[in-house]
Amino acid sequence: MVLPKPLEGAEPPRAIQEGDLVIVYESFTAIKSAYADAKATYTSRFGTFPHKDWLGKRYGTKAYSRPPGRGWVQLLAPTPELWTLVLRHRTQILYLADISLVVSQLDLRPGSVVLESGTGSASLTHSLARAVAPGGRVHSFEFHELRAREAGAELARNGLPPTLASVTLRNIEERGFPVDELAGAADGVFLDLPGPWRVVPSAAACLKPNGRFCSFSPCIEQVQRTCEALDANGMTDIVTYEVLLRNYEVGEETLLAPLDEAGDSGAGDGGGGEGVSAAVASEGAEQQTSRKRSREEDSASDQQQPNQQQQQQQQQQQQQQQQQQQQQQEQQQQPEGQQQQQQAGAAGPGGGRRRGPPPPAATRPVRMVVAKPSMEARGHTGYLTFARKFV
Repeated sequence: MVLPKPLEGAEPPRAIQEGDLVIVYESFTAIKSAYADAKATYTSRFGTFPHKDWLGKRYGTKAYSRPPGRGWVQLLAPTPELWTLVLRHRTQILYLADISLVVSQLDLRPGSVVLESGTGSASLTHSLARAVAPGGRVHSFEFHELRAREAGAELARNGLPPTLASVTLRNIEERGFPVDELAGAADGVFLDLPGPWRVVPSAAACLKPNGRFCSFSPCIEQVQRTCEALDANGMTDIVTYEVLLRNYEVGEETLLAPLDEAGDSGAGDGGGGEGVSAAVASEGAEQQTSRKRSREEDSASDQQQPNQQQQQQQQQQQQQQQQQQQQQQEQQQQPEGQQQQQQAGAAGPGGGRRRGPPPPAATRPVRMVVAKPSMEARGHTGYLTFARKFV
């Protein structure tokens, strides 16, 4: 596992040796892991790759398949982020969105001491170990014997010694943290348990003054009970975040873009944009003139005598009836398609009919790069509750 080192100048990636963990990158959606073994062979849709061809190559290089295959894969050095994507799930795990917030809010740094329960698939454990390396310590506790044994062996095989990260078999939810051994020794505590509020008293006893607490819960009811327990045990700065990782799909699509009135949008269409823009502007000016004329007629009508208004109303009604009768007769004599066209286009300022919507603005197809959220979200919705031990 790649751990931080003092900056003493740029060093080339080290060569792959027997037993090393290798992250095999096939594509963005196909990333796997393998432990280098001279007798083993890695097989994928890109071809056959004997491990002995990898030995001696530096991390980050390409490995080409044996004939008849012509594919290749990238051999990457293991990091906690990559390990989270390829590890074998023994339980539900935390992904990068949760892990990054946990490590940041716990104020972890080289030399810190952090307690974790439960270990599960040890996804978070790898990131905690890197954050506190080289002089810190991660005490991880797991109640399931098989998972605890497998996680401990996995940490050691991935290059994290017990002096840096250890897994202990202990039911923290029932027995709490070993306060007699760790009282006031932890800079941070992380809980991923069904009932985290039961562990708050022992967690608070193990924290140093100003130490940080974090709990992951999938249900808001768990969050409420945990916050009550934190407040009862003197914890301050209690805050809860809801975390959800969302991916975006980026690609090129054809969209309809409106032509602006200046006509510069149609420069790529052989100058046709200017003519269309001028036509749109002309239609807009005609509509404004028509509306203005209608308002003037209404204003002049309001200034006449009441008896004149009644006479005009009667005349308008008669005219409307005559127009309707004439239109019905014409429609009966015309084909159906022509009737629909006249119904769609018939609307005048004094015709008594409601005006339709203005004509749509002129558009042209444009190739653009767009980003839209993916309909599938990897991971799960969860709540991270943070608190600080009062100094």
